[in-house]
Amino acid sequence: MTGKVWLVGAGPGDIGLMTIKGKSLLEKADVIIYDHLVGNEILSSLDDSKKLINVGKLAGHHPIPQEQINRILVEEAQKGLKVVRLKGGDPFLFGRGGEELAELKMYGIPYEVVPGVTSSLAVPAYSGIPVTHRDFASSVHIITGHKKQGQNEDMDYEALVRAGGTLVFLMGVTALSDIRRKLLEAGMSPDMPAAVLQEGTTAGQKRVSATLGNLEDKVREDKIRPPAIIVVGQVCRLADILSWREELPLFGMRIILTRPRKLMSYLAEKLRMKGAEVLELPAIDTAAVMENRRLSQCFVHIDRYDWIVFTSQIGVQIFFEQTERKMLDIRKLSGAKFAVIGEGTRAALGKRGIYADLIPDIFDGESLGRALACQKIRGKRILIPRAEKGNEQLVPILEQAGAFVEDVAVYRTVYHAGGAVSIKEEFEKGRIDLVVFTSSSTVEGFAAVTEGMDYSKLKAACIGRQTAETAAKYNMKCMAAKKATLEDLTELILEMKSQCK
Repeated sequence: MTGKVWLVGAGPGDIGLMTIKGKSLLEKADVIIYDHLVGNEILSSLDDSKKLINVGKLAGHHPIPQEQINRILVEEAQKGLKVVRLKGGDPFLFGRGGEELAELKMYGIPYEVVPGVTSSLAVPAYSGIPVTHRDFASSVHIITGHKKQGQNEDMDYEALVRAGGTLVFLMGVTALSDIRRKLLEAGMSPDMPAAVLQEGTTAGQKRVSATLGNLEDKVREDKIRPPAIIVVGQVCRLADILSWREELPLFGMRIILTRPRKLMSYLAEKLRMKGAEVLELPAIDTAAVMENRRLSQCFVHIDRYDWIVFTSQIGVQIFFEQTERKMLDIRKLSGAKFAVIGEGTRAALGKRGIYADLIPDIFDGESLGRALACQKIRGKRILIPRAEKGNEQLVPILEQAGAFVEDVAVYRTVYHAGGAVSIKEEFEKGRIDLVVFTSSSTVEGFAAVTEGMDYSKLKAACIGRQTAETAAKYNMKCMAAKKATLEDLTELILEMKSQCK
C-alpha cells in the first residue's frame, strides 16, 4: 500500500492565515513533517498523538539535508500513511517544494499541493504596507536574498531598478549590506523609502522604516534579526499612515493557554481577535472513566435523584456521552433539578436543552455547595458526576446539610507533556509574556511538565481565587479575574497588558 503526501503551505505565522484546506488536512494526517518557518501558533495546535517530525532548517545551519527530507517523505508514504509536509509561507515560493515533489514523482507516490499565504504579501500587509498602490507601484517583484551555496549572484539589479515597482526580498536580512549596495550601484536613489519587517504576523512583529541610504544603520541600531523581509519602494511611506495591527489592544503579547485542547478554542479566538499570539499548550488532558460501574448503577435509578450537579464542562460532556452509550432515555431526568458551577458549565448544559436551576454567585466548589445547602436539600438525593479529584469541600457541605450524595468520578485529569513547541525553551528565550490558568489542575499540570523552571519570573492570569492560590504556591506573579468567567479573564489579561506599557 502506498500512502499520499500533501504539500501544505502554513502561511507566515498567524494561525488565522492558515487555509481551511490546510487545517483540514492537518486534522486527518497520520504524519506531519514540518520545518523551522512554521509559526508556533500552528505548531502548538498540532495533535501530538500524531507522528510529528521536525526537519527545521535555520539560515546557515541545516540539521537535516534536503535529500534526507525527501527520503523521509518517501519512506513515510510507502508505509501507506497520509503525510502532510508542512512548510512556512507558500511551498512553491522559495520553499523547495518542487524538489520534494520530483522525488515523490520518481517513486510513484501520489501527492497534492495546497498553496499557502506568502509572507511576501502578508507581512507587509500586517505592517500597513500595500505592495502595490495606484499612486506608487504597479508591480511587485519578489526576490530571494538567500543564495544557493556555492553559486554566484545572478540577479539583474539594474533591471529591478528600471522596473520601478516594489521590491520584496525574502530571507535577505543577513545579506542586507550586499542588497543595499547593489541597488545603489544600479542607480536607485538613496532616498528611496524602505523597511525591514521582523517576524511579521506574530507577537514579535517589528518594523524598521528608513531610506535605502540609512536602512542598514537603522537595522543594526534596532537589532533586527531573522526571520525578516526587506521591502523597498515608495509604498513603504504608507506604513505610518495605514498600520493597523499595532493598534490592537493585545498586540505584541505571546500568551500560553493551558486548559484541555477541547476547551481551548473560545478563549484562544477572543485573545487572537484582540491581537495576541496564542500558543495552545494544554498542561492537562481528560480521560473518561470507561466501564464506569458506579455511574451505571446510578443510571438504573436515575429518576430518584432530586439534583444533578455539574462542576465542569467536561463533566457535562462525558455524562451525556455515557447516557447515549447506555441508551438511557433522557426523559428519566425530568424529575431532577440541575446545578452548575459557572457560566461555561451552564452553557454546556444548555446545549443539551437543559437549563440550570442554580448557579452560585462565586464560581467555585465551596460556593456551589453553600448555594445548594440553602435549597432545602435535607433528605434529598444528589448526583455529582465530576473529576476523579474534585473539590474536597463540596460533598461535606452537602452532607452536613442532610443530603444523600453520590459523588461519581466520570473522568480523570492527566498531566499533558509533549507537542511541537517546548514551553521551557520558549520561556528561556524570553518569548512568553503571560500564562493563563483556568483551574488549579491546569496550574499543577503546568508545574509537572515544566519542573525546574523559575516560576518567580512567570506572570499568570488566573480565572478565580482558588486557581490564583495554587499558582502562588509556585511563586508565580499571579492575578485573579473578578469573576470566574472567560469574559472576566479576558478583561484581566487586557488590564495586565496595560500595566506593562
